[in-house]
Amino acid sequence: MSSPEPSATRVPHVPYTGGEKESLHTSLDLHRDAVLWKLAGLDDEQVRRPMTPTGTNLLGLVKHLAAVEYGWFCSTFGRETEPFWFDPATEDMAAGPDETTADILAFYARARVAADAAIRETDLETTGTSWDGRAVSMRWVLIHMLEDTVRHAGHMDIVRELIDGAVGRYPGTE
Repeated sequence: MSSPEPSATRVPHVPYTGGEKESLHTSLDLHRDAVLWKLAGLDDEQVRRPMTPTGTNLLGLVKHLAAVEYGWFCSTFGRETEPFWFDPATEDMAAGPDETTADILAFYARARVAADAAIRETDLETTGTSWDGRAVSMRWVLIHMLEDTVRHAGHMDIVRELIDGAVGRYPGTE
């Protein structure tokens, strides 16, 4: 199994004079691509290999990010999400034996498309209701998801380096 390359092979950047929403969305997208790049070229055993005592692995992190994108961008704002085949409260950080790498990558791709539509169609000031009943704005959700994606991309940096020594933020930046 060889994971797909992220959409950009250049070293991308946030627009230097872009608006707030465009800048936040672009930054999120750059880190989403970095997440995918961390899986590129690895086989199924490598993306599932637990690399910490708690079992952290690359594929489980991608599954988690897909689930939280659906949750924060779609459920929060009353948008449709696909039904999960797992309990996101307890099973989103691990890839089960019946879950293929291709299935989880496709799940992440669908979550990104759904989240991107929500971002495009929702003003930054619009509020929705989070999973725990709090009112949150699209601005807050964008910032929160950027934080979460960057955090887990950092975990993936370390896990990938432990697997095969590959380092770097984007292709060509080792």
